[in-house]
Amino acid sequence: MDMDNMVAEGGPMPEAAAPAALNRRSFLIGSAAGLGALSLAGCASSGGMSYSEAVRAYGPVADAKFPIAAVDISKVDPKYYRRTVRYPSKEAPGTIIIDPAKHYVYRIEGNDNATRYGANVGREGFLWSGEAYVGRKAEWPTWTPPKEMIARQPEAAKYAAGMPGGPDNPLGARTLYLYQDGKYTLYTIYSTRVARSIGTGVTSGCTGLLTQDMLDLYARTPVDTKVLVLPA
Repeated sequence: MDMDNMVAEGGPMPEAAAPAALNRRSFLIGSAAGLGALSLAGCASSGGMSYSEAVRAYGPVADAKFPIAAVDISKVDPKYYRRTVRYPSKEAPGTIIIDPAKHYVYRIEGNDNATRYGANVGREGFLWSGEAYVGRKAEWPTWTPPKEMIARQPEAAKYAAGMPGGPDNPLGARTLYLYQDGKYTLYTIYSTRVARSIGTGVTSGCTGLLTQDMLDLYARTPVDTKVLVLPA
């Protein structure tokens, strides 16, 4: 079974169509109340990464636990390369804003600027919006399929005790787990090695960034960071 198509506990959903792709219940949680008043229309700054700059930015990483392969950026639309953009917002620096309609994740930097990352997001029927926060973080996390998934997809039973973290684990190298009112929402921001998934709606609710982008966001995101998920 191709592990890139596996569902992760509170993490990634299928990123490429495959007969054995595992699915998970939708995340119809949260509320969009209050989001409408925010000024959240991102405006790209002039310029951006050139192809050669992207090759360097998304090159291999010698991580402490497992080597991280370079991204095949030929499979990523250049508009999804990481960049600094003008993004007027009243949110505090460090706040993460997920815009599933545009397939972007923003980290507010202050002075009306943000770091913008290309993302994959939930497909139709697996989208939710509202306010959450980062309840915990994990490097090379273990994946454990929910009981509901095992009931629907018996092939997932072999991972019932958990799949250790590693390059083939669908949660990837880094994961941010989102919480509301002290409870895990089953929604995460995770790292994906599937370049072609960026800019698409292919998951069952979570948001995936290219691993090199996720390393950047993860390192600058402490627990309790506010996260806003916009309506799609």
